[in-house]
Amino acid sequence: MTVTDKMLNDTMGLVYNMDADQVDQLVQAIKLRRNRINQTAIRTVQVGDRVQFTGRNNNTVTGNVTKKAIKFVTVDTGSVKWKVPANMLEVL
Repeated sequence: MTVTDKMLNDTMGLVYNMDADQVDQLVQAIKLRRNRINQTAIRTVQVGDRVQFTGRNNNTVTGNVTKKAIKFVTVDTGSVKWKVPANMLEVL
């Protein structure tokens, strides 16, 4: 399901009227959703894949996946190894 701008604005309006317990429940739901997105992203890359991501200073970095962990993927660029969140990677 794609979230429209109107849906997002409606949700933001609801957030402003929540009490502390409701905000805590919402934060927990957001954390679970982020974990699910990361798990899905981790499954899309394999060791040996050529990937790219946007690094510091908006530089595009390209390298090969050398290791997959629970939350991060190690990318070897030839000169530097980066630990990158899987959802930041694009498989080439």
